[in-house]
Amino acid sequence: MARIFSGIQPTGIATLGNYLGALRNWVALQDGEDECAFCLVDLHAITVWQDPEALRQQTRQMAALLLACGISPERSILFHQSGVSAHTRLAWIFNCVARMGWLKRMTQFKDKAGKNQEEVSTGLFVYPNLMAADIHAYHATKVPVGDDQLQHLELANDIAEKFNHDYGVPFFPRIEPLVLKESARVMSLRDGTKKMSKSDPSDFSRINMTDSADIIASKIRKAKTDPAPLPERMEELAERPEARNLVGIFAAVTGQAQQQVLGQFAGSGFGPFKEKLAEALVVHIGPISQRTREYLDDVPALDRVLRDGAARAEAIAGPIVAEAERLVGFLPR
Repeated sequence: MARIFSGIQPTGIATLGNYLGALRNWVALQDGEDECAFCLVDLHAITVWQDPEALRQQTRQMAALLLACGISPERSILFHQSGVSAHTRLAWIFNCVARMGWLKRMTQFKDKAGKNQEEVSTGLFVYPNLMAADIHAYHATKVPVGDDQLQHLELANDIAEKFNHDYGVPFFPRIEPLVLKESARVMSLRDGTKKMSKSDPSDFSRINMTDSADIIASKIRKAKTDPAPLPERMEELAERPEARNLVGIFAAVTGQAQQQVLGQFAGSGFGPFKEKLAEALVVHIGPISQRTREYLDDVPALDRVLRDGAARAEAIAGPIVAEAERLVGFLPR
């Protein structure tokens, strides 16, 4: 049995982009033969300062959302990263295996640090080493990724290859990216050339998975579009990013092909289309939002789910990392 690993930062409120691009696919992966481990990566979250109480609250909120989306604690392993010590133990080893030049080439660090590279935390710089440890601690061989994470996955394989070479053992397996063709790439409602993001300063750039029906309708009404009506063919949306984004969202939440959506609305202005889109989003998101609130109403039960998941994760990762420590030359714990 192969093992799939994936994680999400428990900061901010998960967006429609997180759901359609990743979380919905995590739920579907549970139906396969591979074992799935899904992690709330709170260690990654503190590469930038977090209010402690807010981080605790948001970790629980993300756990509740995952459960509401359909992640099953019985069929998968759901846990918080800081609850499993194997992650940080292996990350330190990988800090000593990875080379500075490899990390300096990481485009996400350059994007996040910008011109302030001397002022950001060292954690942000070595973030990819921890990401590699997250995966290799479970000998996971499949990781669902988007295009923006492929470089980190390549680095994780480079680290594993160097570890195996340095210690003369084929210990860490190669990771293969699990690129799911049906994943929807959801863009900002204010700029169709940028991904929808939890961290965008404008709340009107995104649909949050906890938004009410009224808020969803308001955001869709104000979403950026263009003056032209909707066309008959998808090719005609090539240079219309905002229109293409809204059509893609409509298709994703209604289970249709994008061309089918255009078949319904070709020649229409965006007013009627946006009304139907808002209705479809409310139908799709409303039940998830309600279930999320129900899980959050019982915090002790939610914490038990995460503790049980962390214990199961430690049972897998602990022996793997202990063997890595033995190979490095550490005394037994």
